[in-house]
Amino acid sequence: MHEMSLCEGVLQVLQDNATSQGFVRVKTVWLEIGALSQVEPEAMRFCFDAVMRNTLANAARLEIIEAPGEAWCMQCCKVIQVKQRFDACPDCGSYQLQVNGGEEMRIKEIEVE
Repeated sequence: MHEMSLCEGVLQVLQDNATSQGFVRVKTVWLEIGALSQVEPEAMRFCFDAVMRNTLANAARLEIIEAPGEAWCMQCCKVIQVKQRFDACPDCGSYQLQVNGGEEMRIKEIEVE
């Protein structure tokens, strides 16, 4: 389950920002997770609670913003939404798609004290 190491990375970012910006407690973290990122939101929630325990983000809420997957269809020259890799274009049926969004996971916002 790579979500555990992703949460450890989030914690490191929070700790680095606490040092540089002078906050002592994180109340809420908003994560944007792309549909094509290979990150399971429910596994992320479970790991987040475990990793944040006894840290500056102890009992912090995790809010997940799900971002759609996007691809450029080379046949019909349109940006389309895809739910998973190797989907066909819903307009023309082509599999010649170039993914251009929805692969990322990033911290969008944090609420601190």
